[in-house]
Amino acid sequence: MIKIGVIGGGKFGTNHLITLSQLERQGRVKLAALADLSPSILETQTKKFNIKGYQDHREMLRQEELDAVTIATPDFAHRQVALDSIRSGKNVLIEKPLDITVEGCQEIIKAAEENKVFLEVDFHKRYDPYHQETERLVREGALGEIQYGYVHMEDKIVVPRDWFPGWAPRSSPAWFLGVHFYDLIRWILKKEPKTVFATGIKRVLAGLGVDTYDSIQAKVGFEGGTSITFDTSWILPDGFEAVVNQGFRLVGDKGVAEVDSQDRGMRTCLNQTGMQTHNLGFLQEKRDKWGNATFVGYGIESIADFVDNLEFINKGGDAKNLSGTVTALGADGLAATRMAAAVHESLESGKIINI
Repeated sequence: MIKIGVIGGGKFGTNHLITLSQLERQGRVKLAALADLSPSILETQTKKFNIKGYQDHREMLRQEELDAVTIATPDFAHRQVALDSIRSGKNVLIEKPLDITVEGCQEIIKAAEENKVFLEVDFHKRYDPYHQETERLVREGALGEIQYGYVHMEDKIVVPRDWFPGWAPRSSPAWFLGVHFYDLIRWILKKEPKTVFATGIKRVLAGLGVDTYDSIQAKVGFEGGTSITFDTSWILPDGFEAVVNQGFRLVGDKGVAEVDSQDRGMRTCLNQTGMQTHNLGFLQEKRDKWGNATFVGYGIESIADFVDNLEFINKGGDAKNLSGTVTALGADGLAATRMAAAVHESLESGKIINI
C-alpha cells in the first residue's frame, strides 16, 4: 500500500485530501499526514480526515515513512517544498504550475532524476472529457492542421480580492489561470510554442491594494504556424454566475471545435445565491453504499491518476511510457512555465519573445 502525505490543506489541498481518503477506503493508499503553515487549517483538516498534522513539512518528511507526497501550496511556494520532498526520496505530485520560474522547474526535474523518484504535475484540465475528446479529434486528424484558435479563462474578482489577497500580488492571471490552458492547448496540438506577444492591464485590483494584473492577453505562435490567442483575467463581477468562465475554439483545415467549459447545461437561480451555472464534471458529491460522501469528476481523477501511475511503476512499468499521455510529467510542467514566463517577459518589454 502506498503511504502518502499532503502538503498544503487549503482550498485545493482539500481536493487532494478528499481524493486520497476515498482511495484509502478502497485499500489502495494510506493517507498518513498533512503539513500546513496554518494552525486553523491543520486543526480542521486533521480532525475531518483523522490524520496527523505538522506545521513544518520537513518534520512530516522526517517523521512519517512516506512513499509519496502531493503538494498544493500557493504557486510561489512550490519550489523548496518540492525539492525537500524529492531529496527525501518521495514521489511527488505537484499542483500547477510546477514552479513560477524556469530555473525552479529545471532544478525540480533534475532533483527527481537524481533521486530516482516519480514527478507528476496536476493539470486537471487534461482530464475533462470534453477536452479529451477534442484532443482525440485533433490527434486523429479530424480537424486537419489547426490554423488558429482562441482561449478564455476568467475568474470572478472574489478569487484574488477575497480568497487569496495575501499572495495574489505574487501571482497573475497568467500564472494562476493561463498555465492551465497553456498546457492544455500544447497537449491537444502536440506542438511546441515558439513565440509570445502579450499585453496586460493593472487597474481594478491595484486600486483595491492588490498589486497584480487584472487581465492578460497573449498571442502564442506554435510550430507549423498555428496561432492561439489566450485571454485570462480575474476581475469578473461578483454577480457573475460562476466562479470561472472558460472555453476555447480551434479552427483547422477540415473542421472547427468549440468547447464551452463553463456552461455544462445546468443553471439554477436561488434566493440566497442568485443565478448560477454548475460544473458537475469537475466535482460532484454522491453517497456510497455505506452512506459515506464520495466525490467524482475530473478534479478527482487527475489526483487519482498519480496513484494509478505509482501502482503502474511499482508493478514494473516504465514511467517514460507515460510521456505524451494524459499524465503531465516534469517536462510538461516546464513547458507551461516557459510560456507563462515568456508572457511576463513580453509584458515587461513590449516585445515578441522567442521561447
